[in-house]
Amino acid sequence: MGSSRKLSIASVNVNGIRAAKRNGMEPWIAERAADIVTMQEVRAPDDIFVDHVDTMFGEDWHRVHAESEAKGRAGVAVVSHLPITAQRIDIGGKHSRYNRSGRWVEATFDLDGVDAPLTVVSAYIHTGDADSDEKMEEKLGFFAAVTDRMTRLRRQGHHVVVTGDFNVGHTERDIKNWKGNRNKAGFLEVERAWFDRWFDELGWVDVARSLAGDVDGPFTWWSFRGQAFDKDVGWRIDYQVVSPEWAERAVSSSVDRAPSYAERWSDHAPLVVDYRR
Repeated sequence: MGSSRKLSIASVNVNGIRAAKRNGMEPWIAERAADIVTMQEVRAPDDIFVDHVDTMFGEDWHRVHAESEAKGRAGVAVVSHLPITAQRIDIGGKHSRYNRSGRWVEATFDLDGVDAPLTVVSAYIHTGDADSDEKMEEKLGFFAAVTDRMTRLRRQGHHVVVTGDFNVGHTERDIKNWKGNRNKAGFLEVERAWFDRWFDELGWVDVARSLAGDVDGPFTWWSFRGQAFDKDVGWRIDYQVVSPEWAERAVSSSVDRAPSYAERWSDHAPLVVDYRR
């Protein structure tokens, strides 16, 4: 812990890797120079994903990708210039129905001077729909699967960073117009209760919130419609949920919000957290 070295982990819903490249993601990659980048909504077959990683990051970058069986939907990935020592798509046991959904992928790293493996997850939780029991059952079932897998990873002695688009604002601080969304997917009590369980009962840490303090946002998603971006009418739905021992290493958190609407390459902005090595 005496080292001044940092490990920078960036997480972003790219809203389609092909569109993100077209719209300007590559300069952000070069400027940000994160060690690990996790992506959600890759929305591309594996060969196209590989081609885009080779072009935007470099052929020497390591990568894992969980492609969705639904063409053009979901897809999650972890890309790193550090070697990945193990990878996993299987979320485990009774939750196997989610394994081909492109919503969960793990990359494990053995870092010099760190006392246990670090597993970084890219997760993409369903949007849901308050008017559809089926869609909400699918979303809440996935929260249960995620929680079970997070618990198992900690029991195995791993440090864990679960990144991604969780499609829920945890508290009123996380949605600009929370009053107008109380009965909509993304701010339902039954969704938010999972975050209460993670943070209050199971000891996980929302590092972006813990570093930002009791403030609005900082938001990570704004609708492309209207003036949501220009007026900062956003949602904080992208997270890095971290095991408590690793959370102690978090030193800074930022949202790489585009300077202007025209310069956005996704409807989400990257969430970047620096951790002490």
